[in-house]
Amino acid sequence: MREASRTTRQRIADRLRDEPMAAGTIARTFEIRTNTALTHVEHIAKSLDSTDEQLLVAPPECERCGFTDFDDLTNRPSRCPECKAESVAEPAYRIG
Repeated sequence: MREASRTTRQRIADRLRDEPMAAGTIARTFEIRTNTALTHVEHIAKSLDSTDEQLLVAPPECERCGFTDFDDLTNRPSRCPECKAESVAEPAYRIG
């Protein structure tokens, strides 16, 4: 199928099969807003329910202390609850 005839959601799903991507990276790559990228990821996860694939999520991680036990794995927290650093990496998504 030609790239131009595929929807943004289909193109995002194809990329997530190739490599993990954070919502911010998806937004920049496909020139959409981060909230829109997250909505696409949610819909992609639902569409995978009827397949043998699944959406894998690498949790957010504090870049200072390595903390990864955040309550919400899909959103980027503003700071680390452990060391209070504000340098927290976004969660990354992948289809596997």
